[in-house]
Amino acid sequence: MFDRQKKGDRALLVLPHSRGEGDAVRRGEEFAELVKSAGAEILGAIPARVEVPNPRFYIGTGKADEVAEMARAVEADVVLVDHLLTPVQERNLEKHLGVRVVDRAGLILDIFAQRARSHEGKLEVELAQLKHIATRLVRGWTHLDAQRGGAIGNRGPGETQLETDRRLLGERVKQLTKRLEKVQTQRGQQRRARLRNTVPRVALVGYTNAGKSTLFNALTTGGVYAANQLFATLDPTVRKVDDLSCGPAVIADTVGFIRDLPHDLVAAFRGTLAEARDADLLLHVCDAADEDRERLRQVVDGVLEEIDAGDLPQLQVMNKIDLAGAEPRIVRDGEGRPTQVWLSAATGAGLDLLREALGELLGGERLQSELSLPLSAGRLHARLKAAGAIVGERVDEDGWHLDIDAPRSVIAPLSGGLDADAALLRNLLERTAQPVE
Repeated sequence: MFDRQKKGDRALLVLPHSRGEGDAVRRGEEFAELVKSAGAEILGAIPARVEVPNPRFYIGTGKADEVAEMARAVEADVVLVDHLLTPVQERNLEKHLGVRVVDRAGLILDIFAQRARSHEGKLEVELAQLKHIATRLVRGWTHLDAQRGGAIGNRGPGETQLETDRRLLGERVKQLTKRLEKVQTQRGQQRRARLRNTVPRVALVGYTNAGKSTLFNALTTGGVYAANQLFATLDPTVRKVDDLSCGPAVIADTVGFIRDLPHDLVAAFRGTLAEARDADLLLHVCDAADEDRERLRQVVDGVLEEIDAGDLPQLQVMNKIDLAGAEPRIVRDGEGRPTQVWLSAATGAGLDLLREALGELLGGERLQSELSLPLSAGRLHARLKAAGAIVGERVDEDGWHLDIDAPRSVIAPLSGGLDADAALLRNLLERTAQPVE
């Protein structure tokens, strides 16, 4: 092979595309933004049309020669390919070009490694990196081949460096997995505590750089870092919002999504993305000034499906109307329910409309009523209390008189039985079917 340089800040980009691919220019611009987010200097970009992937290089052999020539001419340290490469293709390209080669997944993992701040985030990124590297180990040298036993039956090549690397990497993966499971258990306990408090949960989701963190800061006093770059924030932040007509709610800012997100990264970030999966409502933030916003919305919906959050109710937030030249407004469906809010998180225009829409949607999901229980319904009383659904109660000879305030999603599972307790709750749900004003 060759001696890899350690600096790796001067990058040559390879942009594969197919015939008739309409968004090739947009994809190239997005990849360049990713490279800048990683802190690399872009020396040039080479488009490469790929109709049938070359099993050796992914790109054609002639294009590989062109990339090698240009990499030498501009003295590039690394070649970044805007596609997912197989380990064999990445290794062959490195050998052919004589410089380090990183595919799209490796670049995104590198950015995540730079931006992760919390303990959980760092563990998730390292685990995803190790799983990515595991398939790319090569036999670099054989200096351990001389490890031999002195007795008959023990002679042989010994443990090769590749075997040592694989063993150490596997041990580290096991260690990280255990530590991450512990951290995710703790985070799960925090989420269950919020569930017991019955406060509605809202999660911000959207394509990276759509303005989620700016909107989060505008709605709360979160102070989350926000910048015009991809993956400006990775770690989830949860804050309380008090100025809604439905009462208090908690809102979570999550990591931004992007096309071709590495599967290892999605799997590793399941704990972080659980904030979205456990939400009562998703605020899907879109860039209203982006002409390609519909395709980006589909990318986000695809990732939500992958983390089992595709069926959750959504309110679409069309952000950056100051750049799109649009006016603040609420779009409603045929039943009058808000489906879209057009606003600018940067200027504050339309934020009052978003609060109005949130109050309507979350208020309709809450059950606020009185409930009388006979003294024989002690078990149901205990279950409602454990769920945090009781905000006030009085007791007399007729039984408990309870003031209920909880999301309907908390009450509904308790009403599924055939006993008298479940019938009481079903009657309550039917009686309060209209949204609370």
